[in-house]
Amino acid sequence: MQTAIEIRQQIKQLQIIPVIALEKAEQADPLADALVAGGLPIAEVTFRTDAAEASIRAMSARQDLLVGAGTVLSVEQVDRAIDAGAQFAVTPGFNPKVVRHCLDKELPIFPGVSSPTEIEMALDHGLQTVKFFPAEALGGLKTLKAIAAPYQMIRFIPTGGIGADNLAEYLAFAPVLACGGSWMVKPALYADGNFKPVESAVRKATTIVT
Repeated sequence: MQTAIEIRQQIKQLQIIPVIALEKAEQADPLADALVAGGLPIAEVTFRTDAAEASIRAMSARQDLLVGAGTVLSVEQVDRAIDAGAQFAVTPGFNPKVVRHCLDKELPIFPGVSSPTEIEMALDHGLQTVKFFPAEALGGLKTLKAIAAPYQMIRFIPTGGIGADNLAEYLAFAPVLACGGSWMVKPALYADGNFKPVESAVRKATTIVT
């Protein structure tokens, strides 16, 4: 398993984390193909569907992309994510029990925060990278700048309401490590079984960060 520092460095280089909710595990491999072909070999597969664990397992077996588990809400899901081969975990909020379990298992964890209190909880747990969620609903970049100001050591992964139109603005803010988003991997793009639209959307997204 890679260290948190190594995972963080890879995410910093890629700058975008596709946030994925797959209804069928058999979609995992062709979707991964599209991500890799589009130049974004990373996926956050969320536990919002029953296919999450099998999808993480399928993607992790490929060895050509960084695979994380998203929407991790319980210790049990942490264990399932690790068993499936997830290389990092992301949570929507700050659950101390889940965070501590990830740390105990040496699974890099990026917990969701929406306030200074939660940022300080992350610091108390020795974390330096957190997910700012839901970014746009909380007031967007203006709010993030205000919250981030006292915490120069913290790096953020804003997620929620981020798309091609505001990605560059977020990434231009130095404390932002990367942005999470689903706009390039929406199910409607591959509903007919053709994953080329995903590849095109991913490639277009990567042009924003280069």
